[in-house]
Amino acid sequence: MDFNDTPEEAAFRAQARAWLEANAPLRSAQDRDPDPLGERIDEATLKAAQAWQKRKADAGWACIGWPEEYGGRAATPMQSVIWSQEEARVRTPPNIFLVGHGMCAPTIMAHGTAAQRQKWLPKLLSGEEIWCQLFSEPGAGSDLAGLRTSVVRDGDDWVLNGQKIWATGAQFCDWGIIIARHDPNVPKHKGLTFFVIDMHAPGIEVRPITQINGGHGFNAVFFTDVHIPDSHRLDDVGAGWRVAITTLMNERATVAGAGGGAMENLLQLTEELEIDGVPAIKDGALREKVAEFYVRSKGVELTGRRTLSALSQGKMPGPEASLVKLVGVRLTQEISAYAMELQGLAGVILDGALTPDAGRWQQRYLGVPGMRVAGGTDEVLRNIIAERVLQLPPEMRFDKDIPFKQVPTGPPSSSAERPRK
Repeated sequence: MDFNDTPEEAAFRAQARAWLEANAPLRSAQDRDPDPLGERIDEATLKAAQAWQKRKADAGWACIGWPEEYGGRAATPMQSVIWSQEEARVRTPPNIFLVGHGMCAPTIMAHGTAAQRQKWLPKLLSGEEIWCQLFSEPGAGSDLAGLRTSVVRDGDDWVLNGQKIWATGAQFCDWGIIIARHDPNVPKHKGLTFFVIDMHAPGIEVRPITQINGGHGFNAVFFTDVHIPDSHRLDDVGAGWRVAITTLMNERATVAGAGGGAMENLLQLTEELEIDGVPAIKDGALREKVAEFYVRSKGVELTGRRTLSALSQGKMPGPEASLVKLVGVRLTQEISAYAMELQGLAGVILDGALTPDAGRWQQRYLGVPGMRVAGGTDEVLRNIIAERVLQLPPEMRFDKDIPFKQVPTGPPSSSAERPRK
């Protein structure tokens, strides 16, 4: 594994750093963590984020990995990584375009027509329009192919009815990508079709969900007789699962790279926090615990760098993103709990005005469980690692080849015979 930039990468990094430092202040240790789930978005923050995206677009620094015909600069995957690393050094508004740029746009590029790409990509790149993803349902989370939101053909339109949940940022989005069931008479993976949907269309109701930390990043979205033009369908009728796989592949990589920073924040906290009148870091037992966290964090970081190294060499990365997300997010939760423990009684207070570090750790601890679900639950990631890394047999799937309408739902019938004592 080579940790050094090539000469070309080093030159690109210097160019990116120069533009960023000329257009945004450097991030300080006191700055709030990034907000990838949109939990703290208000109207002013929304406008600031769009203005920052427009500034990057005007200067040619927006979505640099996109083809030049859509406004990008056809940057290599490694150049895109370098840009993200450098942008993280400066103070910017929350990235409300994470879903749109990381999941929706690649799906449109791969499966959309030329007219569809021209219609949606330019305004997505410039920040003029914001996008969300509408996949999960209350009864079909990890088993996405078990979704029940229906869509029926009506002339040149499709009529959509159902519910989606866990829709990040849907409350402020203009467009969304959605997968729905058009045919319950075929196996569950084959009766799905994929659409782009106007989030301002009649019949759509977005209900923000209040999370345990007080944020409102996630939403339940209800659809009642929503009309979608057939021109907004991506790929063929019945090809929805194929399109969704493209989205999910990009989602996992996007979510895996959205966190980070907990170890650096913990080191800072132990230097600033005092225990019995001396900096906490002077305590031997505490240093031992911090060292353990540091070693584990380095393991996650180096596993992630395997992906970066593969990208730099023009290779396809393996299942590292699943490993990084599974281990890294759980580690962040452990570090956050320890940081709260160090704060003593203040650790149970959420009000940032009354706690050390402005309540950073309380917010992080309560927000991390959402990241353990977004982009693939722990259980899904373990299946991927088991099958693709450890080469274990795949789990048995009994509903794969039967019509979806015959798939059992709910508990077994009460009339079923029970074993006698």
